[in-house]
Amino acid sequence: MANLTDLIEQYLKRLLANSETGTVDIGRNQLAETFSCAPSQINYVLATRFLLEHGYVVETRRGGGGYVRITVLEMDPKTDWQLLIDSIGETISQQKAEAIVNRLLRDDIVSEREAMMMTAVLGRDVLNVKQPWSDMLRANVLRSLLVAICRTLP
Repeated sequence: MANLTDLIEQYLKRLLANSETGTVDIGRNQLAETFSCAPSQINYVLATRFLLEHGYVVETRRGGGGYVRITVLEMDPKTDWQLLIDSIGETISQQKAEAIVNRLLRDDIVSEREAMMMTAVLGRDVLNVKQPWSDMLRANVLRSLLVAICRTLP
């Protein structure tokens, strides 16, 4: 059974999928009431599941008329590719690397099979060295994968 965080994430992603503009505005307190939770739980979901590397921009306004606006960023491989590569930095965690792979999959830049192979190569089992070396190695491997994929794009 899914936990509350997963349920909130799925709900927001369903709202985004049904949005014609790729943007959803929702009251934080309203959402907290819907799921019978504290607004801080909503903040946690937004801070961990709707990050820029996941392909989302989150804007919030606090106070009585406060709201949360989530926008899906569609990646244009021709213009956004270098930004994605540069966003990796010198190190990257497995979680952030998988978020980038999932974004590529969501935007139909890689196939499900390619995404599975990328995820496997970036995993802890394969990069079996101590921190911070594993995150440095993961960043290098992911950058190399992205460059290779970029070269094959039409």
